[in-house]
Amino acid sequence: MALSPKQIALLAAGAVKDKKAKDIVLLDIEEISVVCDYFLICTGLSSTQVKAIAENIEQKLKEQGITKLRMEGYKDAHWVLIDFGAVVVHIFQENDREFYNLERLWGDAKAVYM
Repeated sequence: MALSPKQIALLAAGAVKDKKAKDIVLLDIEEISVVCDYFLICTGLSSTQVKAIAENIEQKLKEQGITKLRMEGYKDAHWVLIDFGAVVVHIFQENDREFYNLERLWGDAKAVYM
């Protein structure tokens, strides 16, 4: 049975929690974007933690038969973006998250409480 976009987003959210990500926010952007249905945004405190979070998400979703379409930014690990189609995950280091401030940019989105 295929998982819904929300189930995928919540599974990814659990994976970021496993690696102690900070300031986890799940935004439902389905009504305001054609890009995807959910943005998962979180912060890692170092490039090592950002990479660990990205690897854990990829592994946990792969265990459920969900593979990424692409991953950007892994090498430098300041802002890693993982595209799962209906769900896009953004893993930032603190300064980069403050600078790009996706929550403000997508301020009309509904926050999903986990």
